[in-house]
Amino acid sequence: MRGYSKIRLGLPFWGFEDWRGGLYARDSRAADFLTQYARVFDAVEGNTTFYAAPSAATVEKWRRETDEGFRFCFKLPKTITHDAMLADVVPETEAFLERLLPLLDRLGPIMIQLPPNFGSRELPRLEAFLATLPREFRYAVELRDPELATDGMPADLVDDLLESADVGRVIMDTRPLRDGPGDHPDILAARHKKPNLPVREVALSADPIVRIVFHPDRTVNEAWLDRWASILAHWIEDGLEPLVFVHSPSNRESPAIARDLLGRVDALVPVGSLPAWPGEEGESASGQLALI
Repeated sequence: MRGYSKIRLGLPFWGFEDWRGGLYARDSRAADFLTQYARVFDAVEGNTTFYAAPSAATVEKWRRETDEGFRFCFKLPKTITHDAMLADVVPETEAFLERLLPLLDRLGPIMIQLPPNFGSRELPRLEAFLATLPREFRYAVELRDPELATDGMPADLVDDLLESADVGRVIMDTRPLRDGPGDHPDILAARHKKPNLPVREVALSADPIVRIVFHPDRTVNEAWLDRWASILAHWIEDGLEPLVFVHSPSNRESPAIARDLLGRVDALVPVGSLPAWPGEEGESASGQLALI
């Protein structure tokens, strides 16, 4: 795994068969994916928890397959954030976080992703919810109401609320996705699914989370890669330790885009590079060189 170097880099998940022969060894099984992923990247969103809490056995398996330098940034389950809209969910939230306790030294901020209809009227509920959270964990909130992402009030009120609670704000950027041709079904589907929000390129915490959805066309991404490399380099120079997650419509291209982004950051401030990928090195899933 890439050594800790002022920035953590990852993808939205690790379980993706199409990364065989590149990020993963060509003969990898699904059971091999996390181990190989964690040899290259040092963080992951872990979107699986948005849909269901993991079993205790699964949590222990995740711990065995990563080391202490790795960070999972799990989402709270949607039953808490979307179905209940944070109302009367203290027992459910505490149970979910307790399940993750064996991974405590491997957790980045827990992401609290809220639906588009969670607007300014719900902010008192958010404030009350944050006050109930166990303090041994870190948290970051992703708000998808456009009003709460637009410069000025009430977005400034949200920033004050989060800073007072010592909670970060997830920065979601889908501008690259929308900055090029959109005639491919994968792109059309991603544009429909991903929020089209104003982007506040401001870090509210020492460990800001940035989620960027890039276009599959490399030429479209050039300016956005340079823009984010500059922002991240300045944050690092200011002593922040960002966690950056790279998406693309199909996510087939995401590992390569992430490697490109890190290289551009490293050209501005030394952060290192990604290790060689098992699939590109011609390894088998056992770690031995495959016979070709």
